[in-house]
Amino acid sequence: MKPCRECQHLISEQALACPQCGAPYPAKGHWDGLGFEYKSKATLLGLPWLHISFKYRPNRWPVPAKGVIAIGQFAYGVFTLSQFGIGVVSISQFTIAGFALAQFALAYSLIAQMGIYLHDGYGQLVVRFTDILAMP
Repeated sequence: MKPCRECQHLISEQALACPQCGAPYPAKGHWDGLGFEYKSKATLLGLPWLHISFKYRPNRWPVPAKGVIAIGQFAYGVFTLSQFGIGVVSISQFTIAGFALAQFALAYSLIAQMGIYLHDGYGQLVVRFTDILAMP
C-alpha cells in the first residue's frame, strides 16, 4: 500500500485510479499521461532529430511530435509521418507541406487523393491554387 500522490489516501500499488479522489495511477510519484513518447537527445536548431509521440497528457490532449523527423498522430517538423502533419516533406492523412504524400493535402507539390497545390499535383481530385483563384 502506498499513499495517493494527490490525496494521500492509502491505495494499492496496482490501482488504476484512486477510489478517494479519482487520480489516475495514484501510486506513481509522477504521472504525465498515457501512451508512448520518445525524443532523441541529439538536436538540430533546438529540435530533436527524432520525436515519436503517441501520447496523451492527463487532460487527454495529445502530445504532438515535433522534430527534424516527427512521427505521431499529430506531428510537425522537417519530415513528418502522421495522421495530421505540417512539414517540409510529409506523409500524412491530412497535411500542409512543401512536398506531400497524403489523403488530403495543401502543398507546394503533392500526390494526394484530394489536394490543393502550387507547383505539381497528382491524384484523384487535385487542383492548382491559381486555378481556384481564376474561377468565375
